[in-house]
Amino acid sequence: MKDPRKQEYEQNKLAKRLRRQAGEAIADFNMIEEGDRVMVCLSGGKDSHALLDILLGLQRRAAVEFSIVAVNLDQKQPGFPADVLPAYLTQRGVDFRIEEQDTYSIVKRLVPEGQTMCSLCSRLRRGVLYRVAGELGATKIALGHHRDDMVQTLFMNMFFQGRLKGMPPKLVSDDGRHVVIRPLAHVAEVDLERWAAHRAFPIIPCTLCGNQADLQRVKMKSMLRAWEREHPGRIENIFNALGRVVPSHLMDRTLFPFEALQATGVADAAGDHAFDPDDACGEAAPTPERPLRLFDGA
Repeated sequence: MKDPRKQEYEQNKLAKRLRRQAGEAIADFNMIEEGDRVMVCLSGGKDSHALLDILLGLQRRAAVEFSIVAVNLDQKQPGFPADVLPAYLTQRGVDFRIEEQDTYSIVKRLVPEGQTMCSLCSRLRRGVLYRVAGELGATKIALGHHRDDMVQTLFMNMFFQGRLKGMPPKLVSDDGRHVVIRPLAHVAEVDLERWAAHRAFPIIPCTLCGNQADLQRVKMKSMLRAWEREHPGRIENIFNALGRVVPSHLMDRTLFPFEALQATGVADAAGDHAFDPDDACGEAAPTPERPLRLFDGA
């Protein structure tokens, strides 16, 4: 049995890390400003529960004043425990709204059996939440996507859409009327799992997408976690790469003027380093203390 003192120390350490990472994301991307009314989309899953919990903690410490309203979309899934979230939110003293829309029947009617339901379900949910945000006067819509979601989305777009596109921490909604934020952008999913267990959130599983074990996103998550087990830190490195883009070393002609590129005769630190060891092989660049050796046995 784990030492209670050690367990408490680890939980406090995790709490501080979650607050720090969320606070950094909010500050880095100017997600929340003075007087904002933040609508937290609460699905009942671990991520949205943690988002609400962390934002409530930050709200008490923040230098700017902002309000929070939690919104749950009751999609009329069979067996959905409609009393769980209202009881929980009331107990926590959180302003909330439960919006009832039978999107479940629409998805089940329109999507053939065996096909992925997520795309249609997401579009229907998004439309309802945008409407509710307008009715509530929300200035920001907060979603519970985390670091691992963002990396998975990057690979999903590369593997299946042929696009180098991720999931931004902040964006304008597709109707142009709302700002959507993801304060958990820097947070690892394993930390959210630990926090959800510690806080004993009333988790409500999704009966639409939660039982689709063949989803490509589920497979992507499994692949990335296998990489992480074999090479710890790989997911963090991929995530960091999303914020360290070098357009001149990609192929998008709308981001870099390749057609106009000419040799200038002037050294450029941002120029081509394609044959440097750190680029070609993942090795550290040579130094006087560690000279370049072409072969290990040399």
